[in-house]
Amino acid sequence: MIHNDKKEIEKTEQQKKIPTISRVFDDGSIMEMIYCHTKRQTGFIVWKDGAWREEASVFLDPTHQLIPYSPHNNLIKNQIVLFPSYPEEYASEKELLSYIQGFIHRYVDVSPFFEKIASYYVLFSWVYDSFNELPYLRFRGDYGCGKTRSLLTIGSLCYKPIFASGASSVSPLFRMLESFRGTLIIDEGDFRFSDETSEMVKILNNGNAKGFPVLRSEVSGNKEFNPRAYAVFGPKLVGTRGFYKDRALESRFITEEMGQRRLREDVPINLPSSHKEEALHLRNKLLLFRFRNLGKQVTDDGLVDRSIEPRLNQIFVPLLSIIADEKMRAEIREVARAYNKEIIIERGMDMEAQILEILKDMTTSSIIANLGIKETTNWFIDRFGEDYDRKITTKWIGYVVRKKLKLKTQKSNGVYVIPQSEKPKLERLYEKYGIGQNEYREEEGETPF
Repeated sequence: MIHNDKKEIEKTEQQKKIPTISRVFDDGSIMEMIYCHTKRQTGFIVWKDGAWREEASVFLDPTHQLIPYSPHNNLIKNQIVLFPSYPEEYASEKELLSYIQGFIHRYVDVSPFFEKIASYYVLFSWVYDSFNELPYLRFRGDYGCGKTRSLLTIGSLCYKPIFASGASSVSPLFRMLESFRGTLIIDEGDFRFSDETSEMVKILNNGNAKGFPVLRSEVSGNKEFNPRAYAVFGPKLVGTRGFYKDRALESRFITEEMGQRRLREDVPINLPSSHKEEALHLRNKLLLFRFRNLGKQVTDDGLVDRSIEPRLNQIFVPLLSIIADEKMRAEIREVARAYNKEIIIERGMDMEAQILEILKDMTTSSIIANLGIKETTNWFIDRFGEDYDRKITTKWIGYVVRKKLKLKTQKSNGVYVIPQSEKPKLERLYEKYGIGQNEYREEEGETPF
């Protein structure tokens, strides 16, 4: 709760000043830091009960005072992190969305559909802390295709954007995300080598859901081992040239393929000086949007699509929850279903999918009495043996069945088989890997297929 008895505070000899970026108080008031680049001055805007006021600092109690970061901070004066300068009024959310999309359209050449997604994502970033999960935006393509321009333009409108590159040192990024709780913008984010880049991947893997901080080893001043948890949850925009090998990480992105067509004639080759000023005015309007909507936007469970993977629902439903346009919602749902098909197709190329294909065919064969591991291996060698350089053994196939597909096996008449009790798991695996539904012979008890 904000304490305003300044005379009492001035008399207090021991007063702790706490550099702060933003805070939501128990009484419902919201505090956000602002930065006026013309005056080289930082401060706070405090919102409560539908009205806002400007404060140089905010007192929590007689011994604790919240102060804004210094305007001379390197991150602020060098525009590594961007802030609004004060709240600006807007007529309606529809008009605000139109302004955002118009700004993106002027300076970036992306597909019309992604223009809309990016515009909603900007809005979403300003209230992201009302949600427990979120998606990332990615721009993928070769150099010269407009990735950096897209990151600069769309990123400059997001909530407290933090601009970095794939070559950035990881340690300050952890601290910036912990302190600013803003939108991370990463250019050239193809992290392939070195231990540091694996730390960057941890930020992306853990940063799309609340409650999964990254633990880092640190030593206290008295040389005591003291691991610290860094909060990395928040919106992220990433530019890459290729794909990530980690499919779990891939599933967190809504991706725009860049360079698929010639650059529009009306897109400027060089950004005009007005670009930053336009972005600032939009951030000012979006600050007011945050004040009016934080906590009001919640995940709508009615938007869950049971026909797609749970992970895709996790990243798409929060974004869908802030979209009122039913046509736009339908288009984004189609994108989610297309992503789901891609995931199934990619899984279908794995060894696990090949084994499942064998198991499916074995269950429909009149000459196979059970799903034995040895028999499965023989079928696999006949069908896919030439695709592998190493020798295919029963031990290897059994390992994939048990450890990768998580199917139990048991001994029957001296051989290992997949028992009837695993039938529900197999049905789910056929669906997951795109193998299709299968008709099983009905048998009673724990007898093998």
